[in-house]
Amino acid sequence: MKMDKVIYLINLFDYYGELLTPKQQAYFKDYYFNNLTLSEIAENENVSRNAIHKQIKDGVNKLIHYENILKQYQNSLKIKKIIKNLDENIKKQIEELL
Repeated sequence: MKMDKVIYLINLFDYYGELLTPKQQAYFKDYYFNNLTLSEIAENENVSRNAIHKQIKDGVNKLIHYENILKQYQNSLKIKKIIKNLDENIKKQIEELL
């Protein structure tokens, strides 16, 4: 998987991760944050590799679905772009809120 897509998914997880099931959250974190393989996660969780793959895939699809509807990540990028052109004092105040 390309690094850009991984970074994108991690950013989506920051916004929508709480909307995933606890298992999807745990498996996503192990796979994307802890860099474990599907086999390693399966062994640790005592389930099949296929079950881990399905949960991660479903979680990723949910994250993308939520972003397509809510556009929180996309809007945050637009806001950050606008902030770059603001007065430094105002910029700091806004960045603290994000």
